[in-house]
Amino acid sequence: MNTVTLLFDVIIIGAGPTGLSCAVECKKAGLNALTIEKGSLTNSIYHFPSNMIFFTTSDLLEIGDIPFSTTNSKPTREEGLNYYKRIVQHHGLNIHTFEKVISVEKKQTEFAIQTQNQHGKSFDYRSKFVIISTGYYDHPNVLNIPGEKLSKVSHYYTDPHPFFDKDVLIIGGKNSACIAALELFRYGARVTMVHRRAEIKESVKYWILPDIQNRVKEGAITLHLNSVVTNITETTASIRNLDSNESLKIKNDFVFALTGYRPDAAFLKSCNIIVDPVTLVPKHNAETLETNVNGLYVAGSISAGINTNKLFIENGRFHGKIIAEQIAKIKSNVVK
Repeated sequence: MNTVTLLFDVIIIGAGPTGLSCAVECKKAGLNALTIEKGSLTNSIYHFPSNMIFFTTSDLLEIGDIPFSTTNSKPTREEGLNYYKRIVQHHGLNIHTFEKVISVEKKQTEFAIQTQNQHGKSFDYRSKFVIISTGYYDHPNVLNIPGEKLSKVSHYYTDPHPFFDKDVLIIGGKNSACIAALELFRYGARVTMVHRRAEIKESVKYWILPDIQNRVKEGAITLHLNSVVTNITETTASIRNLDSNESLKIKNDFVFALTGYRPDAAFLKSCNIIVDPVTLVPKHNAETLETNVNGLYVAGSISAGINTNKLFIENGRFHGKIIAEQIAKIKSNVVK
């Protein structure tokens, strides 16, 4: 039997930093808000590499008027997890974790939201407004090659320990790929990188770039540029050079396909949001963040489509206040 909860002012989908910012700002504006998250609190950060250090300073990650203190120049993943947990505790936010939103349907003046928790139990909610803040980290850019679904292949890198004394192939050449390559190499893995570009440069942070370049130059990490992986087997991977069209096969035990991520366009479309077929940008008002569906908003990186380098926690955290003020204003006018 489904449980029906009627008339929340706002339901927020996604409990990452931007979703939490939305929840905080809605509460400040006197709105009755519920946040629903299919995984754990700040699920994307939880699945970042265990030794990850944020690229930015702690003050640029702050939300809810709560200082983010750290003894380091840049905070660690663990510090980030603890900080955002404190935000929830301090503001007493209403959050349902491990509950997946199945559908969002506009019915006259309100939305019907159906969810399912980790035990398979279904719930039905009603709200006047909905904010989608689901990010993009759950949807990797797939290679569409034979062997990609083998258990040895992963689109997420977490920890170097299991890969000591193993042959590891990394596909990609941006920050996440370079960080994984360096960490795995230093832990004792034999690392090979394959990058489809002519050089490793694009968007790699300035303190990472010389490190990876020097490791390649000294032969500690093998790098194949202008190349793509065409096939993966249980023990090997085939690589093709895009210039010469020559192929070679290399031995490997594990593969990390760190080729980036994209928003869940299918979910957006299921909510009747118009999505650009090329950029995957949902149609929305840049000032109010309201989509083509009245009362349905997008917040954070999902509003940028595949341009995931345009919106981060640092600027997405301000979306909550913009949306909350807009909703509070609309609600006030309706009451009058």
